[in-house]
Amino acid sequence: MLIRKLFKFENAHIVRNCTSDRCKRSIHGHSYKVELLLKASKLDHGQMVYDFGLLKGVIKDFFDSFDHAICFWQKDDPEYIQACKNFSARWVSLPVSPSAEQFSRIFFFLAQQVLTSTITQNGEGDVEVYSVIVHETDTGYAQSFLEDIQNEQMGPLSLEQIEFSEQVRAEWTDSEMFAKLKQGLPFHNPAVDLQVQP
Repeated sequence: MLIRKLFKFENAHIVRNCTSDRCKRSIHGHSYKVELLLKASKLDHGQMVYDFGLLKGVIKDFFDSFDHAICFWQKDDPEYIQACKNFSARWVSLPVSPSAEQFSRIFFFLAQQVLTSTITQNGEGDVEVYSVIVHETDTGYAQSFLEDIQNEQMGPLSLEQIEFSEQVRAEWTDSEMFAKLKQGLPFHNPAVDLQVQP
């Protein structure tokens, strides 16, 4: 079974080496919509794949990190990167170009890492990320699946290669959540008092 949770954010970037002259040479922004699709073959004690309320925690904080931020590729011009850092308190440094395609991979990767590190306490089953769809405009989106995350040709992804600005980190509910994720420390979902035994 699949469930879908929608997230929204505003973001600015330059997509180097693309065909469009405007996109590859000028900072521009989009109103993004991100669809996170989770799958499981078992329902929890509440008869859910995964409680939507749980997605308002660590995963939402990570996705919200991109809101009103500028994203840049670590291989971009060092002067441009430094200017982004100097003139924006909210920025995210990525190991891949901030295209819609790569955003879908990044969000899939982050959500997958969080779910893998989460200790569930309400009978959740084999919950995993099925897909992520990133709508860059009303008419265009990119969708990624697990094989895209593992595809080295699309660029390797690792937590160590993603960097969030100090301002972004300060706005997280838990300012150490990214450090904990990189260290492999678990996140704990809240325990539930069962009123009716499953």
